[in-house]
Amino acid sequence: MSTNPDGLNHVQEDGFGAFVALHGGALGSSGVPQIYWRSVYHKITDEVYDAGEVFGIMQVQREEEDEDGEDGERKKDNPGVVVGCKVVVTRGSGLQVSDPTSIYLVDHAWTYRVEHARQQLEQIPGLVSRMASLMGLDFHGEVPTPDVVELILERMWKYNQTYQLSQGSAEEKVPVWYVMDEFGSQVQHSDHPSCCMAPFFYIPGQLAYTLLWPLQDLQQGDEVTRDYAYGETNPLQRRCRLLPWIHDDLDGVSSVITEPADSYYEAIARENKEQLPVEVQPATVPKDKILKVFTEMSQVRNNLTHPRFLLTEDEEEADIIWSYGHIKDYRKLSEERPHVMLNQFPCENIVTVKDCLAAVARRIKGGPTPDWLPETFNLQMELPQFIKHYQLRQHRFFRGEDNHWICKPWNLARGLDTHITNNLDYIIRQSESSPKVPAPTRSNSLVSEVHMERRNC
Repeated sequence: MSTNPDGLNHVQEDGFGAFVALHGGALGSSGVPQIYWRSVYHKITDEVYDAGEVFGIMQVQREEEDEDGEDGERKKDNPGVVVGCKVVVTRGSGLQVSDPTSIYLVDHAWTYRVEHARQQLEQIPGLVSRMASLMGLDFHGEVPTPDVVELILERMWKYNQTYQLSQGSAEEKVPVWYVMDEFGSQVQHSDHPSCCMAPFFYIPGQLAYTLLWPLQDLQQGDEVTRDYAYGETNPLQRRCRLLPWIHDDLDGVSSVITEPADSYYEAIARENKEQLPVEVQPATVPKDKILKVFTEMSQVRNNLTHPRFLLTEDEEEADIIWSYGHIKDYRKLSEERPHVMLNQFPCENIVTVKDCLAAVARRIKGGPTPDWLPETFNLQMELPQFIKHYQLRQHRFFRGEDNHWICKPWNLARGLDTHITNNLDYIIRQSESSPKVPAPTRSNSLVSEVHMERRNC
């Protein structure tokens, strides 16, 4: 039986082309250089895990967790371990950026959604032991204890990474968190990293990996590092995002916040792309008129039974449009159908989206938050102020002042992706997942709220 190399190559090319068509956007947005894409395809489809042939984990004894280095730069290792670890290149030939095979698959030791984390730790055999070992916790038993479970739930925010599916139901779009395996979790931080790491979801296999590739040529013995605050160029914001690993009192930073400049709202308006209406006169509806209602929402269709309303399948003849989607072309409606009634109004996100509402509400007192509104921070712009506010409250914690926060996504309901915690690391890391609009827990008559991040409304 003869072989057909040309035919085999053709099949491989077709497979790679389909891979790029399906995953090229994700690879590009993660910054993976195209020189490595073919290797990603082959290593995933052929299940090639060759990082162990190139890298190794080295234990490093330290007298202090965050001691200063010889050059005066503060070390930025994962804290919480007596013996530190770092990843180094062990292959004699080193690692070259120009080598198209210089990209590696890193496995995930634990993948979960936050609401299931405790249950999984308590029920999955061996998970607590592995996580305790990976995080440097002193636990050698087989049966999870409440204390060690709590320690892992607190410590995991120094190791967690996240991704979010772009398709599926609201439940399926809830951010997924994961802890990389022992190799990936020991890659330490550097402001000048030697490598880059990014999550990658392989759609055909429904599997997630982390990809690691070099940013510079590395020799045998060189350390593999990554930037824990990748993409953040503002120095103060970087200090804040790195706070889960590097202690910072934020001296000189104020917790006072004011209303954003007009440019903030103008940017939101541009993102929404709404066409504002022309001025129309209010319509007078005769009392005996039967109003035709067009809607896609089952809640309205199943419950609108008043005799003055009649459901219609024709949107063009409707007197009322109760839309599920975001209405954007108000101008066309105002010009062609000025008397049609809508369930939305232009720029309504200013009062229906919590971070915008809080910002506008500060106008009442010319800057300070009004009495009826919790103290509110938008972590996209006010992360330093929030952390300073949190730290000030934490100093008062031992006098009975509570410091719990409830963090909610701005665009989900039914409690999806909602988090309640007094763990500052937890809150800071939430800003890396889906957009969050936290609200306060109320204790001792003190209310506070933090807005993690705003996306397009």
